Amino acid sequence: MALTAIDWAIVAAYFMLSVGIGLYFTKRGGESLNEYFLSGRQVTWWLAGASMVATTFAADTPLVVTGLVSAHGVAGNWLWWNMLMSGMLTVFFFARLWRRAHVMTDVEFAEIRYSGRPAAALRGFRALYLAIPINLIILGWVTKAMIKILTISLGLRDVSVLGRTVPGEVIAVGICFVITVAYSAGAGMWAVLWTDLVQFVIKMSAVIVLAVYSVRAVGGMDKLKEGLTAHFGSADAALSVLPVKIGPNGIEAYAWMPLLALFVFLSVQWWAAWYPGAEPGGGGYVAQRIFSAKTERDGVLATLFFNVAHYAIRPWPWIITGLCTILLYPAGITCAVCVPNDHEAAYVQAFVDLLPTPWRGFMMAGFAAAYMSTVGTQLNWGASYLVNDFYKRFLNRTATEKHYVAISRWATIFLFLASAVVTHYLGTIEGAWKFLLALGSGTGLVLILRWYWWRINAWSEISAMIASFAVSVTAIHLIKPRFPDGDLRADAWVMLVTVAVSTVVWLGVTFATKPEPDRVLEAFYRRVRPGGPGWAGVSERAGFGRESIPGGALAWTNWIAGIVAVYSSLFGIGKLVLGNLVPGLVMLAIAVVAFSWIARSFREEPPTLPGVGVPT
Repeated sequence: MALTAIDWAIVAAYFMLSVGIGLYFTKRGGESLNEYFLSGRQVTWWLAGASMVATTFAADTPLVVTGLVSAHGVAGNWLWWNMLMSGMLTVFFFARLWRRAHVMTDVEFAEIRYSGRPAAALRGFRALYLAIPINLIILGWVTKAMIKILTISLGLRDVSVLGRTVPGEVIAVGICFVITVAYSAGAGMWAVLWTDLVQFVIKMSAVIVLAVYSVRAVGGMDKLKEGLTAHFGSADAALSVLPVKIGPNGIEAYAWMPLLALFVFLSVQWWAAWYPGAEPGGGGYVAQRIFSAKTERDGVLATLFFNVAHYAIRPWPWIITGLCTILLYPAGITCAVCVPNDHEAAYVQAFVDLLPTPWRGFMMAGFAAAYMSTVGTQLNWGASYLVNDFYKRFLNRTATEKHYVAISRWATIFLFLASAVVTHYLGTIEGAWKFLLALGSGTGLVLILRWYWWRINAWSEISAMIASFAVSVTAIHLIKPRFPDGDLRADAWVMLVTVAVSTVVWLGVTFATKPEPDRVLEAFYRRVRPGGPGWAGVSERAGFGRESIPGGALAWTNWIAGIVAVYSSLFGIGKLVLGNLVPGLVMLAIAVVAFSWIARSFREEPPTLPGVGVPT
């Protein structure tokens, strides 16, 4: 694809803007760790929420969605849509508590909730585990995807560097990476947040434009529907948002989504499995944005905005383009870095073939923005673990704030260099990804209950991680060979066995070990005030009497209303986009009612409790 001078000027302007934001905030970000990693806890809800959405819009995300819809139609997205329930749980049950915890990272939580060497070991291990293997594999994964994108779109020439031939695409990705490192290492979270906002606007605009051109290329929406009906055998198989169909015998499952797998997705996986960005009980970079919020209310609204944008607003431009590629490139794409008949890569090919100047330049800036927003967050997030939860906690506890900021910048650069190595060898360690995630595949319940049940202790979490890893690895080897490749029933059985056994193990360990000391439990309660029957004894000893959970019964109704609101918005927008006016408006009307209920409860919400969020 040939870019004109106008296209390159747009890309250059985007890079200059990103660097300018980094330079503007460098002095402020360097004042303290609190400024560097949490923007001084002064971030408004809309900025924090936009940053969450931008981070989860990586360079490979539209490609993944294209692969899902090309294989399974619109309903293929339930492989990630099911996590909305967990996201809404974070909004109404955990966002307030995370903000009150007044920690810098989610793993620091271990030493305010638990005590002694087990708590310190848990904090140190999770800091290193999340910062290095998990973080580096995510960085390597998105970098590999960006190389694929540039290979297809630009086909840059190889370059000789120190006597070695380096693909031009690698050089181009390296430029994006270096610029991201420059502003994220220099200015920290302030630069990450504001560049995320700019990047989100650019990449959303770009994917909407591509969706419009894609529909035009296939002859309009009616022609798209006709072609998809012929390809999938029915309009419902292609366009239905539900992963089941109504048949002569009642509700029937599509072959790719057995009812067992659907049951596990909707009733187990969303609360039982730990996954970066969708942690049960919140966590990771979502929690980091909540810590950065000005108030509890800002933290809750930021997380709500994130879930609405992430699940309801953002997917449809990707989905529409993905559906169009089924007709435009029925055999997929072949390229130097693609798998045979690569349907995911068809998304990139569509932008190469369909967009004119200046939209080509805008789309290239959009892909760069998608890549850089994820990288900037991962670098800052990973460095926060290395410095706050390992270096400062275990190696040097008495240094100045300036010293810790300097170490944070070096930690950011270290992660950048290490991720380059991981990217180079990614082909040999991709199989390790599932094994790393297996460590948390049955830990979700303990991560949720640690907030609402006093009896959870450090050994509960430690035993849950060990049991989940051991059981899931064993289950994968024993169960998966019994099913055909790609059969979701295998994943469902692995999940059910892992959750059942892990839960029995950590509950047994919890009751076999001593509870946390009363002084630790009371200090935690005063700081966070989680309320509920699980803390009744502690709250009475601390002089608060019996308290309800934050929000009381409204928290449950808001959770249900949030799920209804987002799914209704998602389905309603989809109906309107596909030309089904009346069903779309009905679904959006349901969403308005659900959102109104949530807004009403926010207006009636009492002010922040005095004393919460204050370390004791």
